[in-house]
Amino acid sequence: MHSANYTELADSVAADIRAGKLRPGDRLPPQRDFAYSRGIAVSTAQRVYAELNRRGVVSGEVGRGTFVRLAVPAAKYAVGEPTSLTIDLDLNFPTVPEQEALLSGSLAELMRRDEEWHAAFLPARAYGTRALRSTTAAFVSPGGRWPHITESLLFAGNGKQAIAAVLAATVRRGEVLGVEALTYPFLKTIAQQLGIRLFPLPLDDEGVVPDALIEAHRDVGLSAVYLQPTLQNPLGVSMSPVRRSQIVDVLNTEHILAIEDAVYAFLDPHPARLYGFGSNQVVLIDSLSKRLAPGLTLGIIAAPRELHENISKALYAGALVAPSLAQTACARWMADGTAAKIVEAKRADVIARQKLARQWLGRFGLIANPQAYHCWLPLPAAWRADTFVAAAARDYIAVTPGSSFAVTPGHVPNAVRLALSAPPIEILSEALEKLASILDGGCDAPPPFE
Repeated sequence: MHSANYTELADSVAADIRAGKLRPGDRLPPQRDFAYSRGIAVSTAQRVYAELNRRGVVSGEVGRGTFVRLAVPAAKYAVGEPTSLTIDLDLNFPTVPEQEALLSGSLAELMRRDEEWHAAFLPARAYGTRALRSTTAAFVSPGGRWPHITESLLFAGNGKQAIAAVLAATVRRGEVLGVEALTYPFLKTIAQQLGIRLFPLPLDDEGVVPDALIEAHRDVGLSAVYLQPTLQNPLGVSMSPVRRSQIVDVLNTEHILAIEDAVYAFLDPHPARLYGFGSNQVVLIDSLSKRLAPGLTLGIIAAPRELHENISKALYAGALVAPSLAQTACARWMADGTAAKIVEAKRADVIARQKLARQWLGRFGLIANPQAYHCWLPLPAAWRADTFVAAAARDYIAVTPGSSFAVTPGHVPNAVRLALSAPPIEILSEALEKLASILDGGCDAPPPFE
């Protein structure tokens, strides 16, 4: 057998997809057949397929096969045309028409202020400058009710880097992290890289169940728990004040550290924050990527002082500290009102997009929060998630299967997540209408695969 690098083989398959040799909905050969045809070990073939799945270009479930998910992205959108264009309902990076002018105008003003612009060229510090900490504290603190947050802040390059640094600093290899049974896919990836074991926590319509959190901690000894209490990804649910209070009580009485991911919380004017709600057991992670733009952003960490040294070491060791240019630009956007204007525009935009989702898909049991840029679509019995994903891809629509979010592979819900932020709103409406048409076809429609 050839000694082949699995990433090179994954690149080869991805190249075939880009070239159109493999189209959305095409079934890849079984892993044993792929291994035989390439002269490689089955274990290497397994790694190739896992890498392709990680990149998001294929999807599949054990025993059902692996299918091409995505066509080649292009600069414009189309619905149902015989081209390689893709409507992206897979990734969430919301934009609004006015944000580019607002951001660039603010940057132009910054560049005219030499004393302020000078900081962009200094060595980056995990603690930032005092001005950045003060500005950030005022921006993320609800009504200024967190007076001590200024001295609690550290800065990563983005939200993902903040998560990676906090996990590296607080959970050792081999230890157990409690997570929502359906969780942010990156969390699964970084935990695997760090050697952290994940323990799924049951969810109801408000998020993690408090009694289940207690039981899990007493059974397996959780080192920490990762939670999304506001607009949880992928379900979009938020904790009520009562549930939030119950979770905080559990954190305090059981001495469990909570890592709170609040990246989507800005969309809710009254977010269900655990941080600042009567517990010193919470590390808050926030980001400006969704608020503003992913290309020049800031990851925000608010942590108890006793964790600062370990988290800052993880930031420096992993080269995860936010660059000085990003720190300077984001401080300006938060201070001069640019960020606040864009946030308000996105809060209005998301309501309009959710209205479309309910209009086209509400009758299929759509699970959605009017303030979330994503929604969860349970599928009828006529469809499996992998076949629905591939059928949507044949109409050049990219959606995410439930398996991407499930912590336990054997308990994958038959559902897909729809990210609503990327397409122009009129294209989004056409795409959602097409998905409704696919669902209506059910078993009477032509088979998704030949």
